[in-house]
Amino acid sequence: MNSLDINQIKQYLPHRYPLLLVDRVLNWESGKTITAIKNVTVNEEFFNGHFPHKPVMPGVLMIEALAQTAALLSFLTEGRKPDENTVVYFVGIDNARFKRPVEPGDQLKMEVEITRRARGIWKYRAVATVDGQVAVEGDLMCTMRSAADASQSA
Repeated sequence: MNSLDINQIKQYLPHRYPLLLVDRVLNWESGKTITAIKNVTVNEEFFNGHFPHKPVMPGVLMIEALAQTAALLSFLTEGRKPDENTVVYFVGIDNARFKRPVEPGDQLKMEVEITRRARGIWKYRAVATVDGQVAVEGDLMCTMRSAADASQSA
């Protein structure tokens, strides 16, 4: 079983609080799949405004958490860590569906599978669940670029 703790995750993702949305990698298989978790706490900044009377994790942040999980899988598959010259862009999503709200105290379990990799574009099937119930699912696309090429279209 391959797993990563938060300190190891920070070696692969440039994100930091409050935008680092992966707390632990439970398991991953190079070139295939990854399973990670995000512990959702009431202390998250976004709950101050979304919504004060009924805190719900924004859907775009659930998608971002899945995209970060996908980026981890890509780096792990390539057997390398990013450097200051590497940028991973989230370039697309298809078939996104939100099935249940995610609230403080929930644990978002994210499962991402590589479905295709061609011409620098990685495609994934991504599903996040809470207590076995699908919260969000979709097909993601990401690309890795050098920082020098970052201003060019993906």
